[in-house]
Amino acid sequence: RGLGDGTLPPDRYRFYLLQDWLFLREYVRVLALAAAAAPGLEEQRRLVRLLQATLDQEMDLHRRTAALEGLGAEDLDQGRPAPFTFAYTRHLLSTARGGTLGEIVAGLLPCQWGYAVIGRHLAARGPSPVARYQEWIQAYAGEAYQGTARWMWDLAAGLGRGMGAAERARAGEAFAYSFQLEYAFWDGCWRRQTWPVCGGD
Repeated sequence: RGLGDGTLPPDRYRFYLLQDWLFLREYVRVLALAAAAAPGLEEQRRLVRLLQATLDQEMDLHRRTAALEGLGAEDLDQGRPAPFTFAYTRHLLSTARGGTLGEIVAGLLPCQWGYAVIGRHLAARGPSPVARYQEWIQAYAGEAYQGTARWMWDLAAGLGRGMGAAERARAGEAFAYSFQLEYAFWDGCWRRQTWPVCGGD
């Protein structure tokens, strides 16, 4: 809502940008593992294209937007993942390293589809009065991102139809964890949740 109406506090947006950058760095590794697990060339091509688009377009948007918020390349690359970012990326990487393509895609779907829904919702409400927020909305409401989200949804559905009971259960668990961690990511960025300081007597 704050992105759409321009009321999102800049400190929360800065925190989100840093955490999302750190998330995307691991997300592209998951996409690479998904492409390696794909049994067919068409799925491999689409996953590699998604990986390339994430590296060249989505992460470029983050770099440019972060620079406007006073975050340089060194700030991004040396940032520390918050607890929710760490948990989410480790869940995805663990699924990608040991799971089937169907399980990996199930784990990826909440992020990919969630951003598509948020982008469409915000775009339908009209342009944001803050230019850098509007650029973010346009990126995720645009046809390129929306088309990729639809493709991943269809891929997940197709793979699901061919699963046995055990694989379906594992894919459902991967999806459920990712769904909860996606919520935790947004909530944690809003609250700027960081690691607790340990020590003392």
